[in-house]
Amino acid sequence: MPTMALWANTVTFVLVSVIASAVRGKVEKELSVECRDFLYLGVPPTGLDHQSLRFICQRYNKKPRYVTLYNTVDHIPVYSAYTFKRSEGEKCVDVPWMYEPQLSLSSDTDEMQPFPHGYMHMNFEDTQAVLDDYTNAILYERGTLNPDEHQDEPDDKASTYTLTNVVPMVPDVNNRVWNKQEHMIRKRLNNYCRGTAYIVTGITTSGKMIRQHNINRVAVPTYLWSAYCCVDYDHNAPFNERFRFPSFAHYVLNEEQNNEVVEIPVQTLKEFLKKTTFVKKNFQIFVDDCIPPASSKHE
Repeated sequence: MPTMALWANTVTFVLVSVIASAVRGKVEKELSVECRDFLYLGVPPTGLDHQSLRFICQRYNKKPRYVTLYNTVDHIPVYSAYTFKRSEGEKCVDVPWMYEPQLSLSSDTDEMQPFPHGYMHMNFEDTQAVLDDYTNAILYERGTLNPDEHQDEPDDKASTYTLTNVVPMVPDVNNRVWNKQEHMIRKRLNNYCRGTAYIVTGITTSGKMIRQHNINRVAVPTYLWSAYCCVDYDHNAPFNERFRFPSFAHYVLNEEQNNEVVEIPVQTLKEFLKKTTFVKKNFQIFVDDCIPPASSKHE
């Protein structure tokens, strides 16, 4: 009997290991074509390489919704990349916060799922943030990189409520500064972007962490940044809007003071990020900074 029990335990361990490897591999593989649809020319930002980073094709209700580059050590997204959907900006309601099964050690699904009751010690917290990380973080709130305001369909909106799309934001930035900027970008793209607008929203960090039980749990962003690319836009738009196409960007300091948004060209943001975060020399948010060939530009 001891031999049979040992054999059974060994088989169980092997099966769990195989399943875990398969699930984790879905996160680590090259992005599929359908996931690359959320990226300008199908190319993710370059110059962001580290062994702790994983691509997540964020899936909800049987469809991919956007792409996130996630840091499994800092337990926050480095960025989320998505396509903007024209809308009136309604907020999604009654959506539970979700986690990413692809990052857990045992899962048979590649879709985000609501946190189950009693999820602690189920390997959820090993590679991603959990609800308790934010519940006890008095100085910070959950802020989404891909906001539901920039989506239209209910399922697209609901898919933004996963902690793999969330970073700690100070309340004034989350509720006033960044929210106001998201609203302004929505109106601008609603009015003047004729084609698809690609948005990448990310963060920089500098070592500050949310701690639980004397353990570093979630990195706190120093800066939040965002850039959009829309090569098919209204060339008759007022100049104060037209010069912000085909691309533009902005960033903000994630602090209660001195946190006004700075709007800049994408090229300027790229150089700013090279100086303030750990990226390689080939760092680029959009291919050719979203500058279309001269032959396609109409002034």
